[in-house]
Amino acid sequence: MKTWRAFSPARFWAMIYKEFIQMRRDRMTFGLMIGVPLIQLILFGFAINSDPKHLPAAVLMADNGPQARTLLHAISNSAYFDVVRQLKTEEEGHAVLARGEVQFVINIPRNFSRDLLRGDRPAVLVEADATDPGATGNALGALPVIFNNALQNDLKGPLAFLSGTAGPIDLRVHALYNPEAITQYNIVPALMGVVLTMTMVAITALAITRERESGTMENLLSMPTRPIEVMVGKIIPYILVGYIQMSLVLAAAYAIFHVPIVGSLPLLFTVSLVFIAANLAVGITFSTVAQNQRQAMQMPVFFFLPSILLSGFMFPFRGMPLWCQWIGETLPLTHFLRIVRGILLKGNGLAEVTAELWQIALFAAVALLIAVKRYRQTLD
Repeated sequence: MKTWRAFSPARFWAMIYKEFIQMRRDRMTFGLMIGVPLIQLILFGFAINSDPKHLPAAVLMADNGPQARTLLHAISNSAYFDVVRQLKTEEEGHAVLARGEVQFVINIPRNFSRDLLRGDRPAVLVEADATDPGATGNALGALPVIFNNALQNDLKGPLAFLSGTAGPIDLRVHALYNPEAITQYNIVPALMGVVLTMTMVAITALAITRERESGTMENLLSMPTRPIEVMVGKIIPYILVGYIQMSLVLAAAYAIFHVPIVGSLPLLFTVSLVFIAANLAVGITFSTVAQNQRQAMQMPVFFFLPSILLSGFMFPFRGMPLWCQWIGETLPLTHFLRIVRGILLKGNGLAEVTAELWQIALFAAVALLIAVKRYRQTLD
């Protein structure tokens, strides 16, 4: 018969002391408890920006008159636009928008200054990459104010009649690729990359750790296999799983959310192989570092958070500070989001996605090299 024992403060504090000792010994769990809140604080504090400014713009100057130059200076001096490129043709403007090199193309037409002084209200065309409505909405909203105020100093005296209520310039905005500013068109394709990142890294993070804990590592070590053979052999089966996930997301995007599929699906599936391999290589790397399965499940969190927060999935990429953008450029998800949005919404081909694809391939090669180096040929 069990006897009731009075509550003992000594035993109580001994249990608390023991838990702190175990917490100190489990550095991975301790790092997760301290590191994740710090990462969230820093990344959320700096990365969240619902009003991105200094967005890159290109200008096609068909007129070099004084009023045209004044308008260009007004656009350049605004907080929303950074004119980073002068264009020669409209085709060049469409190309830089498709590749994502600029967010806007501003077309100042021929005889702009002459028509303005005649009171003809010359039309200025502004084309925007509206795949991410949150990145362009406020900037486009600021354009009428910029255009109406740009020529105030020029339209005085005899020209004062030109600054009428309608404004001296006819501003025409073309929101390309997502003219209705539907958020699902931007988010749903990007979810493909997020799902692949979360599942591929988590699944493969357990691969070698599970072998070690279940005792089957001895069989692998006794076989005449090289580290690269084991790594690739563990990656290949999950590539098929990744393609199944992609197919489900694409089917839902088209059937449920009515996301337009403008580009080539075979091209998307082909280039996605590099992205899937990169995430699987990261998972294998974590698997070689972790001492047990619990650590193998905890470590991917440190990869998920920066990937989701700094890739442009949740917040406009160009709205983040430069140091956040530098970190984001090293993550494969950042480049894959540009690829998948470019193919599905813009109809980009291989030439437009190559610049993003080779950076994912480089990341995959480095991650796989680290995994191979850390792979243990012995149980020690």
